[in-house]
Amino acid sequence: MYKIALTGGIGTGKTYLSRHFIEMGIPVYYADDEAKKLYQTPEFLQQIRDAFGADVFDGQKLNFKKLAAKVFDDPAELQKLNQLVHPTVMRQFEQWCEQQDSPTVMMESAVVFEGGLTSYFDKIIVADAPLELRIKRVLARNPEMTRSEVLQRMSRQWPQEEKCRRADLVVCTGETYAESNNR
Repeated sequence: MYKIALTGGIGTGKTYLSRHFIEMGIPVYYADDEAKKLYQTPEFLQQIRDAFGADVFDGQKLNFKKLAAKVFDDPAELQKLNQLVHPTVMRQFEQWCEQQDSPTVMMESAVVFEGGLTSYFDKIIVADAPLELRIKRVLARNPEMTRSEVLQRMSRQWPQEEKCRRADLVVCTGETYAESNNR
């Protein structure tokens, strides 16, 4: 089975691009969505409590803002979280692959390079778009965020240029006709 990773920074159009691969008959595994499901399981929540303490919880409920503040301010803490999330998601991806009939599959994930996941894939595609368009996209789908919050989140990711440099293929998802008419 041929495995492709589709990655890129926030707002680059990964999900938009992945829909085109689905239309071509290539099944897509959405790693970020599957990772979010982990946070609903009691076993994973206990691992989070063990690793980061009760202070990232409000009672029994995980407070994502508190966890994010802890892990994004300390690279060692982020690495600790990644070591909990990535192996589980990759095991689930491998199981998902076994259930697919297609000779080619794709994983969409924002952190292929950051997570050290490149060895799982035959090819890596990076979605790319100009910075201002990326900011515009993120603000459109997250109206509660400010421009500075978007830029702060972007600063926590690998530079888009580095992802593009390491890619087997870069696909520009620049401004479409529909987006330009919505100004």
